Amino acid sequence: MKKIIASLVFMGSAISMNAAVNVSRIEPTDWYVGMKDASLQLMVYGKDIKNADVTVDYPGVKVDSIARLDSPNYLLVYLNLDGAKAGEMTLNFKQGKQSKKVKYVLKNREMAGDKRIGFSNEDVLYMLMPDRFANGNLKNDAFKNMRDKTCDRTAPSLRHGGDLEGIRQHLDYFNQLGVTALWFTPVLENDSPNDGKNSTYHGYATTNYYRVDPRFGTNEEYKQLTAEAHKKGLKVVMDMIFNHCGFDHPWVADMPSKDWFNAPEWLAPENQTPEHQKKIGTVDGAAKVNDKYLQTSYKLTPVLDPYASKVDLTETVDGWFVPSMPDLNQRNPHVIKYLIQNSEWWIETVGIDGIRMDTYPYADRDAMAHWMKVLGEEYPHFNTVGETWVTEPAYTAAWQKDSKLSEKNSYLPTVMDFAFFDRINSAKNEETDDWWNGMNRIYNVFCYDYLYPNPKSVMAFVENHDTDRFLGEGKDTLVLKQALALLLTVNRTPQLYYGTEVLMNGTKSVTDGNVRKDFPGGWAGDKHNAFTAEGRTQAENQMFDWLSRLLHWRQGNEVITKGKQTQFCPQKGVYVIARQYKGKNVMTIINGKKEANELNVSRYAEIIGKAEKATDVTNGRTVLINKNVKLRPRQTMILEF
Repeated sequence: MKKIIASLVFMGSAISMNAAVNVSRIEPTDWYVGMKDASLQLMVYGKDIKNADVTVDYPGVKVDSIARLDSPNYLLVYLNLDGAKAGEMTLNFKQGKQSKKVKYVLKNREMAGDKRIGFSNEDVLYMLMPDRFANGNLKNDAFKNMRDKTCDRTAPSLRHGGDLEGIRQHLDYFNQLGVTALWFTPVLENDSPNDGKNSTYHGYATTNYYRVDPRFGTNEEYKQLTAEAHKKGLKVVMDMIFNHCGFDHPWVADMPSKDWFNAPEWLAPENQTPEHQKKIGTVDGAAKVNDKYLQTSYKLTPVLDPYASKVDLTETVDGWFVPSMPDLNQRNPHVIKYLIQNSEWWIETVGIDGIRMDTYPYADRDAMAHWMKVLGEEYPHFNTVGETWVTEPAYTAAWQKDSKLSEKNSYLPTVMDFAFFDRINSAKNEETDDWWNGMNRIYNVFCYDYLYPNPKSVMAFVENHDTDRFLGEGKDTLVLKQALALLLTVNRTPQLYYGTEVLMNGTKSVTDGNVRKDFPGGWAGDKHNAFTAEGRTQAENQMFDWLSRLLHWRQGNEVITKGKQTQFCPQKGVYVIARQYKGKNVMTIINGKKEANELNVSRYAEIIGKAEKATDVTNGRTVLINKNVKLRPRQTMILEF
């Protein structure tokens, strides 16, 4: 019997040694020569590829190392490209007596890394969701070979059919409005099924890091859109997610290594029995998991808390955001190398001008700092903004590059100002008094700007895709104008959310889809078209024109982008922030009361000086500032003199 078993084992080994070499995919799909970091990780997919040997005979390229992971179907090949020229090289895979040659393309870069200029406080970012903005190509609304075949505009949280072509067709609209940069929510493939009510239309559940979702378009269309945007003076910011991927990514069904994900134990077959099952609540609603599942607490403070317990930190960083989004382990050096290369590949391939990194503190802090340091060395003038959702300035400031508040440098140039967002959304519902309420909340955010290494590289906003619309279910344009006037004149990098300019509103009380409605006119047959003055209502045109005037005035305005900022404690309901640069002055004046008020000009003499009149940027009218200025209820003025 032992001889028979030994014989069978030998026969099995021989078959394995002589089986055809299977290489089904390599990531990155191609690469670029001339990078400062000459190392290249190739993730090779293929059945039983793990034990293959790899050689390459191409000038300037050598195999540095090979990593054989736990799964038999992955092989990581680390190449050194120092001195390599662009061209097509051949990778030679060998297993036993079998071999396979695979062509791999090395490309020239369009420009050196230090020539790429990212977005800055000179820009105004316009955030939009491709699925909800405009449908330019009806042929890509659904695909039979994808898990979600539904396109239903009547369902708030299913796919609606918007795409990259729809954005491209409306580039002139962004110019008319006056924004200078476009931030799309993620455009990469999200090949996951819907549950009848919810889908991954939002793009935050990646299933292929090197492919644009076909329902949005193709990689080439993404590149063409970016090129056309550049010709019209518009930058493009790409939304990325390093914290997690989609449940239907091939890595989940076949994990490259046991530590590729954080807390994957709940996926093990032995934990799928009835006694292990349970139901939990997440930000996406109820979900079925089991008792081995680790849910993030959504509490970000433990990441920086000097007194944080290990259990709190583990729950934050290693817990899954939701069960449908597996938590990537960036501490695994192969994982973070893969992600770093992916960000570089999209910069080089498409020519994006910036990155917005989702759920930044949920990922491993040291690994993310390493990513930022590598990116900063390769692209010193590029820009990345991280989502750091805590509403205290001290927390946000500690995440910014070169912060003295943290013992670890994040190397992250730009952070998101959730403190401003939080306070402005409280202030809009309050009367401004002389102490804490109303515009005092804004004053008490900006007074802590000494915490930031670079306040102008803090991205401010009043709403986004994860929050209620600023207008809620209403149409109060007076408070909206106050919020936008501050947003666009203070020492920040401003971000707008699509549709605010035409009074789009909604809350998340029922579903996130209600704050992510379709832009009116983005679909053929829409009765309401807000892309044109003729199609907008009178109220929409008034808001659009007011904001457009302000945005165009801001473009190239050094008083706003370079000027000294001075703010005055709100007094008698009036809040003033001034900017000064090379003898030019701007005063943003907010009446924080629902009744008529007055600006006491003598109190602002240090800014006004001997000036007698100014121009109100919001309407072009002349305002005398050598005497007190009458203010209407909730009036906003931006005086330039």
